[in-house]
Amino acid sequence: MTDTAGTPPDPDTSAGRRPTWLRWVALGSSAVVLAAAGTGWWLYRKLDGNITTDATALAELRRYERERPAPVPRGGENILLIGSDSRAGENAEYGRDRGTQRSDTTILLHLSARGHGVTAVSIPRDLMVDVPGCRTRGGKRSAPRFAQFNLAFQLGGTACTIRTVEKLTGIRLDHHMVIDFQGFKDMVNAIGGVQVCVREPIDDPDAKLKLPAGPQTLDGEQALGYVRARKSLGDGSDTERMNRQQEFLGALVTKVQSNGVLLNPAKLYPVLDAATRSLTTDPGLASLKDLYDLARRLRSVPTEKVQFLTVPRKAYHIDPNRDELVQPDAGRLFKRLRADEPVAVTPATERGGDGPTPSTRPSPGTSTGPGSGTGPGSGPSGAASAGPEGAASPAPVPTFTGTNAAVNACP
Repeated sequence: MTDTAGTPPDPDTSAGRRPTWLRWVALGSSAVVLAAAGTGWWLYRKLDGNITTDATALAELRRYERERPAPVPRGGENILLIGSDSRAGENAEYGRDRGTQRSDTTILLHLSARGHGVTAVSIPRDLMVDVPGCRTRGGKRSAPRFAQFNLAFQLGGTACTIRTVEKLTGIRLDHHMVIDFQGFKDMVNAIGGVQVCVREPIDDPDAKLKLPAGPQTLDGEQALGYVRARKSLGDGSDTERMNRQQEFLGALVTKVQSNGVLLNPAKLYPVLDAATRSLTTDPGLASLKDLYDLARRLRSVPTEKVQFLTVPRKAYHIDPNRDELVQPDAGRLFKRLRADEPVAVTPATERGGDGPTPSTRPSPGTSTGPGSGTGPGSGPSGAASAGPEGAASPAPVPTFTGTNAAVNACP
């Protein structure tokens, strides 16, 4: 009989090799995890570092804090989107300038805190407004003047544009974002293009755009020409151009939401890289986390609640090539946005034209019969009227000419 009680295990048996094998697996797994974490952190820092922070505008706005509209508690969030037409750097292919830049597109984006959705209001660059005295790019102070809206950006950059919009609307702007031509193209390319409906063939050498009529998926270069073209499309007006911009933005929102971009890291990274490289923002939006939180918030809004319209305006009475506000309609729109109250939009074809005057309709689920608050004397001011039983009916919602992201421009 052989006694094996004190015999050590054979190092060549599988039982003896298992601890070494497990250690190698653990080390390998740890290395993979650390590499992935390091790569993720590097990508995050890269994207975060892409963003340009506009601290100068914030400092300038603080100088005029007393004249700015007061923040409205629980009044939603207001962001000014500015498309710059600077020809500097990679944008030089679109023409030459004299070292200045102007706001080619300006949109006031209102994000409701009460579930009313998102309202994007275009401000025409030819709108005649009161431009305050601003610090110019050369460090001097300009004199206040009544001029075209886009002069504000040319004179004093973002801060001057913000002060002009706040003076015009009475709405406190919480944040701002500026994007240039190249950044716009890169973002469109990053999501694989955007489909629009071209109503008639386009051949515009100035906009570098040639398209047949019908549904077309535009790449970045084509999309830029599509939203910027003016003289060769439609009636050649800025109104036509803004309508196309709004339709394109609606299609862009639909593409991002339906394509799963925000939830797909492989698709999300190119979009974030393109966006962060082209954006200049205030410090409150100057981090990747801030921008991603904003994008997720926008994604949660149903497309039918993402609305686009232009401030009520008409041809300027002195110069028909300029615009002026239509009152009291513009004032009603601004008042409701300040109070975070809903507005509705209807395509011009459903209203029998492109007139700026808003109509009114009751809130969803209310009656339009007698006592509903939609009869004579009940304009879009928000006053409720008594119903048949003496109960107050919900206030009517003003309706403006516009569209929303759910509308299919090319059925």
